[in-house]
Parts: sequence; C-alpha cells; structure tokens
Amino acid sequence: MPYALDHVFLCCSVGAAAEADALQRAGLTEGSPNVHPGQGTTCRRFFFRNAYLELLWISDVLDASSAATEPTRLLERWRGRAAHASPFGVALRPASDPATPPPFESWAYRPQYLPPGLSIDMASAAPLEEPEMFYARWGRSPETRDGPAREPMAHVLGVSVLSGVKISIERQGLSPAARALAKLGLVDFASGPPLLELELDRGARGAELDFRPILPMILRA
Repeated sequence: MPYALDHVFLCCSVGAAAEADALQRAGLTEGSPNVHPGQGTTCRRFFFRNAYLELLWISDVLDASSAATEPTRLLERWRGRAAHASPFGVALRPASDPATPPPFESWAYRPQYLPPGLSIDMASAAPLEEPEMFYARWGRSPETRDGPAREPMAHVLGVSVLSGVKISIERQGLSPAARALAKLGLVDFASGPPLLELELDRGARGAELDFRPILPMILRA
C-alpha cells in the first residue's frame, strides 16, 4: 500500500470546548493545538501512533476567505457543517516514498504556513456533501516524530492505532476522489446524515462511544 491515513478533521464550534471535553471524558489524551497562519483555521488534536484526529474551526474569516484559501472551501464547509456540507476532512500521506503522486486528480494549495516549495494536493471536483480530501507528500506518522514535535499518544481508553474510517454522506454516488479512497481501503463511505465512525485498534475492546449530539461521531475501540 503506497498510501497511509495522515489525519481526519471534523469541523466544530469555535474553541471546540464541548467537543474536546467530550473526547477527554471518554479517555482520550489531547495533544498540542495548532494555528494555520494565513488559512484562518485553528484546531485541537488527539494523536494515535499512525494518525490523528483534528477538531477544526474558522478563527479568522478574512484569512479563510482570501484569494489563496477560498478555493479550499474551508469557510463554506465550516459554515455549512450543520446543513448542506460534510463537516469532515481526510488527509493522506505517502506510506514511504515522498515521490508517490496523489491517488486522485488534484490541484496544488500553497498555504502561508508551509515552507517554500511545499504544497498540499487538494482533491479536484469534490462536492461539499463529501469530506474534504487532500494529500500531504511531506506527512509522517506521529510515532516517528521526536523532540518538540513528539505528541502524547497514551490514552486512558487504552487505544493506540486509528485502524478504520467510515463516513456517511447525504449524496448518491461518489466523486472519483472518494472512489479512489474507498478502493484503497482507507475510507468506507455510506449513505446517510453526516457521521464519522472511527475504529481504534480494530475494535478489540468491543466498546462503542457515541458522541452525538455534541459531535457527529462514533468511536469503536
């Protein structure tokens, strides 16, 4: 498999206070937050050995609606998260070789916060009813990071690996990008109201945590 899941994001309320608290009470350890200068977004993050979960919100409308960022439709997705838009996003990275091309047709997004020469490959022609899909050639797993970049990955819940992702969408048929993710076995898609279902450690403990209505998300550990 030339590709790996890098992270999954979920659009949430500003500050994500209730959302992050619900995850912490469920036994997940929060890592460091992150701000995306020039993009207008801020996030709180929960890390596993192979990937992480990101609670994302718009913190600067002007930056989010700038000429550079507007084509990502992050502002439109965030504003429409409870109505017409899928509130989710899925990021992939190369499993080993950074030269591996993205698995879908894409366009290059060069946000201000990335060093010169780096870009994010955004899936082309993905409808808002589907999650945001993108590819970071420079991505790496949390467990390989050292020093200040090392994040907490020990959880009271006793989980360590994000082993499965299923996303429900209110749309008939899938875009070519979504079909590519499904064919690779990285994301399963279902029809229905927006719902993110994450499997941790292949559901070895037989636990199911439903965070609705705070978050449209179910964890199976």
